[in-house]
Amino acid sequence: MEVKCRRLEGKVAVVTASTQGIGLAIAERLGLEGAAVVISSRRQKNVDEAVAGLRAKGITVLGAVCHVSNAEQRKHLIDAAVKNFGHIDIVVSNAAANPSVEGILETKESVLDKLWDINVKASILLLQDAAPHLTNGSSVIIISSITGYNPESGLAMYGVTKTALLGLTKALASEMGPKTRVNCIAPGFVPTRFAGFLTTNETLRKELIERSSLKRLGTVEDMASAAAFLASDDASFITAETIVVAGGTQSRL
Repeated sequence: MEVKCRRLEGKVAVVTASTQGIGLAIAERLGLEGAAVVISSRRQKNVDEAVAGLRAKGITVLGAVCHVSNAEQRKHLIDAAVKNFGHIDIVVSNAAANPSVEGILETKESVLDKLWDINVKASILLLQDAAPHLTNGSSVIIISSITGYNPESGLAMYGVTKTALLGLTKALASEMGPKTRVNCIAPGFVPTRFAGFLTTNETLRKELIERSSLKRLGTVEDMASAAAFLASDDASFITAETIVVAGGTQSRL
């Protein structure tokens, strides 16, 4: 990823679920634009490998183990950022789970609880911890999904939780402004490990490509570019908005 501008020089960014896929790409892009980044994952091995890779690219990075549904680990993630860098300018809430491909009416209560806890509630609780340390002009970016607009079969309840994030973005923007801007990114389908069961199926892959006006799937770099824009002063008058990065795939509630 070649980046020539450093719009985020001196900023500190916390990115959850950021040792692979979209999260890692966002952390890398923010770091290449000058931010110190604090990355996290549920597994220490993944954290160590991602930290080493980012440092090899000249990025100032700190890693921490954080399962976003664990209150102690969330607090440790925020405390580590503040202890090492003094403040937080950017929070990217990226963690998500889809533990079931069942229809909504067949989904067990325990699975519904997990989807809500990780995909929605964790963003709120993370920001409760982070808010006292956010600087004036700070930026929060919540990662939703195109499925928040069009829940897919096998992703139906996941999509509903991602719809909730669209409303959460608007509510938080009102509550956290004018000090902090809150925006959302709704990625289209990207061939990551998380979406592999869709994007590696040739029939489904072709169908998803056909839905896009640009006739391709997205890339993690596409999502990282949008995040870097929203985190920067170039987006200083943008808040309470969701940017759909899906190549023209239908996105209307």
